Amino acid sequence: MKMTAKALFSRIEFPMLLAGLAIAGGLWGLVELMEVARATTPHAFDTEILLAFRHAGQPDSPIGPPWLQGAVRDITALGSTSVLVLIMTATIVYLLLIRRPATALFVFVAVAGGQLLSNLLKFEVDRPRPDLVSHLVNETSLSFPSGHAMLSAVTYLTLGSLAARFLPNQRTKIFVLGLAVLTTVLVGTSRVYLGVHWPSDVLAGWCAGFAWAMLCWLAARLLQRRKVMADSD
Repeated sequence: MKMTAKALFSRIEFPMLLAGLAIAGGLWGLVELMEVARATTPHAFDTEILLAFRHAGQPDSPIGPPWLQGAVRDITALGSTSVLVLIMTATIVYLLLIRRPATALFVFVAVAGGQLLSNLLKFEVDRPRPDLVSHLVNETSLSFPSGHAMLSAVTYLTLGSLAARFLPNQRTKIFVLGLAVLTTVLVGTSRVYLGVHWPSDVLAGWCAGFAWAMLCWLAARLLQRRKVMADSD
């Protein structure tokens, strides 16, 4: 008897298939952007977008009203290590208090693993910060990929997907996941506005962060199905 398409998707689990495709797409994008980062001269794509955030012929003068710089600095702080560690710690403590140790471990592995992967990629590519425009904040680490963009994607998408599991309807799930994506996009864009990252750094951070978050979600889903990762109620 031939298996119907519906039965086939039921066995494979369509969301898991989509997660696998997302991981493959993220890794492909990361590899392509690594080639851009290793080039001896900046790509036109990078320079044009970076200069678009400055007044024409004035690389030290960012566009927008004076208050915008402060607002962008506030937004970029949402992707800083201090803020993300605070969010991760608060989440883990909460999960332990409600007796969800496996989920707490999942959050720690996802965020800490993303940080480790980001550092490894920075040392592998060894790309300096852009010097085409002035930096509106001080940064000393390497440029590729953007750690703010990558870890924002990992942290907020991971927490958003966890929160969506407990929400009552589809609209609230879409809202929470959309908010996670919006925060990630704003943090990444802020890094380009502040002049501390090439646009390709941010795109690479999003690709790597999204792929890592989906990989962690997929691993957790498989472990749950095999009853390896199960929290007590």
